[in-house]
Amino acid sequence: MNFKKTNVIAGWVICAIACTVYILTREATVSFWDCGEFISCAYKLQISHPPGAPLFIMLGRLFIILFGDTPHTAALHVNLLSSLSSGFTVMFLFWSIVHLGRKLLVTSGESVSTEKTIVLIAAGAVGALAFTFSDSFWFSAVEGIVFGVSPLFIAIGFWAILRWENEADKPGADRWIVLIAYLIGLSIGVHLLSLLCIPAVVMTYYFRRYKASVKGTIIAFVIACIILGIVQKIFIQDTVKLIGGFELFFVNGLGLPFNSGSYFCIALYIVIIILGLRWAKKHQKYPVRLAFLCIAFILVGYSSYFMIVIRANAGPAINMQDVDDPMKLVSYLDRSQYGTWPLLSGPDFTAKPTGEKENGNIYHKDVKNGRYDVVGKKYKLEYDPSDVHLFPRLWNDDNSQGAVDFYKQSLGLAPGEQPTLGDNVYYFFHYQLYWMYFRYFMWNFAGRQNDLQGFGNVRDGNWISGIPFIDNWRLGDQSKLPVSLKNNKAHNKLYMLPLLLGLFGLFFQFNRDKKHGLVVLLLFFFTGIAIILYLNQAMPQPRERDYSYVGSFYAFAIWIGLGVLSVYHFIKQKIIKKGKASAILAGTICLLAVPLLMSCQEWNDHDRHQKTLARDIAEDYLHSCDKNTILFTGGDNDTYPLWYAQEVEGVRPDVRIIITTLLGTDWFINQLRTKVNESEPIPMQWTPDKYLGTRRDYLYYYPGKTDSTRYFKLSDVMNFIDSDNPDVKITLPGRGDTMNYLPTQNFILPVNKKTVLQNGTVPLRDSADVVPEVTFSDKLSVFMKNDLAELQIIAANNWNRPICFTNPSLSEGLDDYMEADGLIYRLTPYQKPEDTVNPAGENMNTAKTYQVLMHQFRFGGAQKPGTYFDEPNRRELESIRGAFERLGIALAEEGKKDSAVKALNYCDSNLLVQNFPYGMVSERNIHDYTSAQFAYAYYLAGDSIKGNSVANDVIADCRQQLSYYSALSPDQFSADMQQEARTARYLIGQLQSLQQRYPVTGKRARTSSVKDSVKKQ
Repeated sequence: MNFKKTNVIAGWVICAIACTVYILTREATVSFWDCGEFISCAYKLQISHPPGAPLFIMLGRLFIILFGDTPHTAALHVNLLSSLSSGFTVMFLFWSIVHLGRKLLVTSGESVSTEKTIVLIAAGAVGALAFTFSDSFWFSAVEGIVFGVSPLFIAIGFWAILRWENEADKPGADRWIVLIAYLIGLSIGVHLLSLLCIPAVVMTYYFRRYKASVKGTIIAFVIACIILGIVQKIFIQDTVKLIGGFELFFVNGLGLPFNSGSYFCIALYIVIIILGLRWAKKHQKYPVRLAFLCIAFILVGYSSYFMIVIRANAGPAINMQDVDDPMKLVSYLDRSQYGTWPLLSGPDFTAKPTGEKENGNIYHKDVKNGRYDVVGKKYKLEYDPSDVHLFPRLWNDDNSQGAVDFYKQSLGLAPGEQPTLGDNVYYFFHYQLYWMYFRYFMWNFAGRQNDLQGFGNVRDGNWISGIPFIDNWRLGDQSKLPVSLKNNKAHNKLYMLPLLLGLFGLFFQFNRDKKHGLVVLLLFFFTGIAIILYLNQAMPQPRERDYSYVGSFYAFAIWIGLGVLSVYHFIKQKIIKKGKASAILAGTICLLAVPLLMSCQEWNDHDRHQKTLARDIAEDYLHSCDKNTILFTGGDNDTYPLWYAQEVEGVRPDVRIIITTLLGTDWFINQLRTKVNESEPIPMQWTPDKYLGTRRDYLYYYPGKTDSTRYFKLSDVMNFIDSDNPDVKITLPGRGDTMNYLPTQNFILPVNKKTVLQNGTVPLRDSADVVPEVTFSDKLSVFMKNDLAELQIIAANNWNRPICFTNPSLSEGLDDYMEADGLIYRLTPYQKPEDTVNPAGENMNTAKTYQVLMHQFRFGGAQKPGTYFDEPNRRELESIRGAFERLGIALAEEGKKDSAVKALNYCDSNLLVQNFPYGMVSERNIHDYTSAQFAYAYYLAGDSIKGNSVANDVIADCRQQLSYYSALSPDQFSADMQQEARTARYLIGQLQSLQQRYPVTGKRARTSSVKDSVKKQ
């Protein structure tokens, strides 16, 4: 058997298997989170969020062109990019495992026997297929995301250094080193995670070129870390900062045209590299020559970022941070808009700043005057030295996502209590290292409890083994879990077999080849634990972050493959002496016990070929809007699918999407002033000079002599805060600076009744309810720029265009004037009725909502049997079910019971119970609550039989929850589950009450909604 030929063929076969799996299970269209943004950017070569992914976007565009440049298949083709990239990643993993396995079994110069060929191919296949079916890698392999492509650079880079190792003594072998440098440069244009293979590459080079020693190994490791730091800091950031510095000097200092400094600096880089190469060749300094070649190829690969600046200057619709000049590229690459966090030393979240110091300027390109103007300062907070300590893990004092509350609750801190260094260490090990890394690691190689996002309790998102006595001891009696969790498709039992096989491989390699064992260990560490140390994440996170650590899981898959050699060695020594039989038996056992088991357990929760929810719900939102609507959105899952629907599939290009979180940036406000697609510019009282840079980043509410109960016209208040008159400013304590302020929190928005009737803001039937002015309050003590910008838009719009929100919480205190239209909430000039029994306590345009929901809504594949929806997807489905529930209640209240039942039945027939049960465990019991409201809608509409069916499902789930909670020990019964238990009891009580009040006879009795009942309790 020819080993080399067999190895090559087997690698391609494994690649074909992996590619086939991913292509069969890839999402049918766009997914949630960043996929909508990346696919939209790929379709039109637009600019994604910092620090950008230009190479991924260009590759995505290439795949769209190659496989059919149509709007409706674009997402499928970008998903294909991830699937094929992931399949090829598996192929290079196979060859890497075989290479490392050969080092363990075959001595130098020895030919590979048939027996050893069989076991080496089996080892590569088991390790590669185990990674193929691993939870985190498979998740990214079937959607259009950078994490589906980034591991390919790690895989090729690691494989390339092993190829170099084989050929290191041959002429021209260092071409592999140059290739790795080029791959590193290219990978920057996809994701920075790929850089973390550098230490493993450097250590392989050291062990091959030099005689290893403890001292030498330590020195090589330090050099590896330095090289990683140089690439990350100097090549990625400082090269661009230097370009920015030259640009500023040439334009502002020498009066030369824009970009002259940039061109000069780029030319200077080229000259330095050429001179360095010539000097090294002349003086026969080969290491220096190799270093300059690597630098050159890193920069050539990195040049994909030219695309960012080129396309930003073209003004595409998605133009994150508007990187149209080198000065903006600097802040784009250093992710300055996301802030910084401490690494080695810093304060805890309880520390109070003692001041701030300047940390650079913010520049704006003044085209008219041909220079860069300073429009603000960057500041860095300063703290008392006594508040700064080593290893600060409890650093985040922003409680907008609950970080401070989580710190206090998880550590048991009393009000005003300061955390200790011990608390920081505990948080690191218990939450950052265990919860945010080891738990994910065990998902992939031991088993996963369910797909609920975990925040530390024993019920949600833990790893399991599938072995009852282990799981019950850690997490409580798993047999008493509610049926909805037992049947959760992400409930995967791997019985720790991949973990055990990987540990066998780890020990087997270190016993026989410590050098390569250390190389794999470094790859494992830097792509896993080192990320935890660097990111210093605060809890809770908005989503699970396991996708960030696939490089570490890749390294462990190498050990899984080498574990086959350990099993083979044991069988040959202890059971079967015949070599070929031992090899075949070892390979068969490991193949069945690990990859086959993983594929059987995990296929159903990774198969997305029927799911179209992200695209469909985006269209549902857009179809809920009237023509020329201004639609305010919040988070990623609100916004990115909407971008995809508009930019790729061309759905409702007249709707203008405004992301409230980006309204705090001058570049986004500037973009609102231009026409995008079919949406006219957004009206605004602000002129650019009022908000550029840090101007009006925030304003204080300062009543002064103003009556705090008095209401002021919103446009007048906006004019007041725009004034540059020193008499209408306050002086900041401690700094002596003056700034504008808001004299009131109470606003008046005048209503032109003729306008709102003519443009359909108010249906004619509701004309009597129109108020002459909308009065509202926004009880903020500090108004941020995004708050001010939203108020500016509302004031300047003057009811001419519909203003809508994906969530009424985004409406700056105007929620009393919201009308539910489909999935969106529209600002209207009449208040919600106080005596409504509508569960949302809101107005509704029932005629329009009925038309949209019944004739234009799509259900994302929930209407097809067997479609799997994970927790984030289920939350989106809840919003669809909630829209139908609210419509059913509103129609029933209007006496249109037949229409109400028809709408509810239409929803029920499209959200199949097998895909989306009525009774199901969720965070804060929102799912059961929404379903309880759906049952109430049926009761109110007169269909008690269907109401009972839905209610019984919810009651059953709530009772199962209570049974599970009762079996937990007091320390396992967390505060959030206690609250959910109380909600479950109330839901049971309220639904049983509804069943009594609405008997099957159909006699109607008036009652309050479940929501009102729960509120009272």
